[in-house]
Amino acid sequence: TVRVYLDTQGRKGKTVTIIAGLQHNPQTLEEIAKTLKQYCGAGGTVKEGKIEIQGDQRNKVSEKMRMMNYVLKT
Repeated sequence: TVRVYLDTQGRKGKTVTIIAGLQHNPQTLEEIAKTLKQYCGAGGTVKEGKIEIQGDQRNKVSEKMRMMNYVLKT
């Protein structure tokens, strides 16, 4: 299952949406991150096996992940 949550620690108060629990190789994670960044219209990165999208994008990310047939943990 995939978790989508907010985090601000270590980012000088800036909010990022974290997508964790994806069991893919780094190249696939990069492709998923690219898709999510385009869908949300925001920047982001892949760090330590987690995708980070700038801002509070939980609703959009959850919607897109469901469209991509992922099961989200609430």
